[in-house]
Amino acid sequence: MSWLREVFGVDKPIIAMCHLQALPGDPGYDRVGGMKRVIEEVRADLLALQEGVVDGVMFSNEFSRPYLTKVETVTVAAMARVIGELLPEIRVPFGVNVLWDAAASLDLAVATGACFVREIFTGAYASDFGIWNTNCGEVVRHQHAIGAEGVKLLFNIYPEAAAYLAPRSLPDIARSTVFNAMPDAICVSGLTAGAETDRNLLTQVKEAVGDTPVFANTGVRPDNVAAQLAVADGAIVGTYFKKGGHTWNPVDVNRVRELMAAARARP
Repeated sequence: MSWLREVFGVDKPIIAMCHLQALPGDPGYDRVGGMKRVIEEVRADLLALQEGVVDGVMFSNEFSRPYLTKVETVTVAAMARVIGELLPEIRVPFGVNVLWDAAASLDLAVATGACFVREIFTGAYASDFGIWNTNCGEVVRHQHAIGAEGVKLLFNIYPEAAAYLAPRSLPDIARSTVFNAMPDAICVSGLTAGAETDRNLLTQVKEAVGDTPVFANTGVRPDNVAAQLAVADGAIVGTYFKKGGHTWNPVDVNRVRELMAAARARP
């Protein structure tokens, strides 16, 4: 039995993004509404996603634009408060993603009891955030130092808004990442949030990594979920679940039901 079934109860889970509004210190933070507004809005999204019967959720500071590759302490503290207040209402396995800080994501996971994190753990990139480097060995040692060895690590190896500094094919990157860093899963993305993940790339990555689960990380919709899951071992969905299919809108429970019905109906 794969760890996916052990955690989510299904072989090919649909993990829904639960986006937090801008937090204290972020340029878009609503000082008038404050943390009360942040909690109210993410609670509404969480309940809609659970009503639509997703397999899991992942809390992310999506509205913290422009993103940092090393976040400030207040961001993790604010996210921990939000998730802590919602814990009695969370009915599905959940993960966290502190954009774009892998160590901070693990800190938050330990504080809240999250099952998994998704982040950029490996590679060096030219990105919208400047030259972006990582240190996977350091982060994984931090994981063990803080008692987070049970937290599953979802490696995003094809980050949005960034490109590898060295010209390497994605299958080669996936193969060497699995060999060198032992991820629990690999995530393959489109160019931006909501952009469909190239099925050919998914296939090439899946063939390169053997038994390591591969997730379609962006752009899954009712009309392509069967084709994506014919290759991928699961999907992470954010944009499609939003009203009008717009990333920055609230969750639309009808869109959640529609996609989950299509996922369940696949051959």
